[in-house]
Amino acid sequence: MAGLALLLTAAGAVAQPIYRQVDKNGKVTFSDRAPSASTEPASAGQQGSAPSSTASTAGLPYELRQVAQRYPVTLYSGDDCGPCGAARTLLTTRGIPFEERSVKSNADIEALQRLSNQNALPVLTIGSQQLKGFSDAEWSQYLDAAGYPRSNSLPAGYRNGPIRPLVAQQATPVPRAAEAPAPATQPAAPPPASSDPTPGNPAGIKF
Repeated sequence: MAGLALLLTAAGAVAQPIYRQVDKNGKVTFSDRAPSASTEPASAGQQGSAPSSTASTAGLPYELRQVAQRYPVTLYSGDDCGPCGAARTLLTTRGIPFEERSVKSNADIEALQRLSNQNALPVLTIGSQQLKGFSDAEWSQYLDAAGYPRSNSLPAGYRNGPIRPLVAQQATPVPRAAEAPAPATQPAAPPPASSDPTPGNPAGIKF
């Protein structure tokens, strides 16, 4: 009986709702705690202070475009990362427009550390909300709370942008073409010997 009660408790934890809260400054957070009575309701015009995203929203259905602009989704992933692949599959299958940033170089790792205070991958941001480590159930709950549809509603042919490094690569300066060596200066031809007598050569002798 105790085992059954434990299972029911665990099931209740998984199904725990996620609440979306907007403070008076318009900052949006997601939490598993219900908002207190003192929490000011969000006005219709308030939007979350979400980081900018380059994920294209052109051509998306109106409702999905509104959600994607208000709560842009960014996946931070790495090579040879099984959970990163599972995370990408979840977003793609569900039809979430998202931007993906790869973490490979030391500069990328340092940037991830500043962003999430950890070096583990994957990391997902939904607006200003961060989810660290992949969890299908948890990520789905937060996507639901943000207002993303549960089934794929992307138009046929829609493609997310290419994966870009977290830290933009500095363009390597192209070396200038080697300049052709200047032609060797021909020694000036000595002036033709003069046969006229000079003070140093009174006889006008030619050598």
